[in-house]
Amino acid sequence: MTAAMTTAVADAGTAALPEVADPSRVAPKDARALSRLFFDQLATLEEGTPEYQYARNTLIEMNMSLVRFAAGRFRSRGPEEMEDIVQVGMIGLIKAIDRFELSREVEFTSFAVPYIVGEIKRFFRDTSWAVHVPRRLQEARVQLAKATEELRSRLGRTPTTKELAELMCLSEEEVVEARLASNGYNSSSLDAAISTGEDGETALADFIGTEDGALELVEDFHALGPMIAGLDERDRQIIHMRFVEELTQAQIGERLGVSQMHVSRLLSRMLARLREGLLTTH
Repeated sequence: MTAAMTTAVADAGTAALPEVADPSRVAPKDARALSRLFFDQLATLEEGTPEYQYARNTLIEMNMSLVRFAAGRFRSRGPEEMEDIVQVGMIGLIKAIDRFELSREVEFTSFAVPYIVGEIKRFFRDTSWAVHVPRRLQEARVQLAKATEELRSRLGRTPTTKELAELMCLSEEEVVEARLASNGYNSSSLDAAISTGEDGETALADFIGTEDGALELVEDFHALGPMIAGLDERDRQIIHMRFVEELTQAQIGERLGVSQMHVSRLLSRMLARLREGLLTTH
């Protein structure tokens, strides 16, 4: 500890905290010693008072080096993302400060670093995936990648789902689910340009898009609704038995007490009427 810091701690007493001109510039070694003093006083101060806020804010600024240290593990992410990592790490530091107690008899640095790293990893889990999937599947993806690499090296070939399931202690269905979830990690724009050769390009959507014939039925269903509602009770009953309950004409005839031929004529008449109504609406 520097001489200035030693004097500050010695003069602090129990009534007041030492004034630190620029907490962010306090050396890590000095910050460790001063932090104990500030935590000791913080436990006696009333939350919300200026003294409490001063102690808490000073602790945060003095220990920012812990965030920079933890964030250094992820320096490969690039300078732009590093700014976000440091900001997220600060959240972990603040949580650690609010939950730390001197009675734990553990160094604050040992207590805080897991909080900081945990917050950063949570940030990656929540933001790195192009499509949000349950956390258990995110973790299974990592486990699946490791198991696949291990078995590929051991067997000299791509492992089967059954082999992966045995190594991962999961069911084959869970392995398949984890493999499908892996597709949500990265994404591509539907407008992404795909080379077609000879300097030609087309959009990705042109390759993966297909027409859904069922969509054409939506408009027909909407148009049929009022027309079916306009039928009399017996006709609606016949339509329901034939196309909802999927009864044969003979079964419908038995329920209504009429012949199958009569049911056939009724259906033909109703369907012709509905078809004509549909044609006039298009």
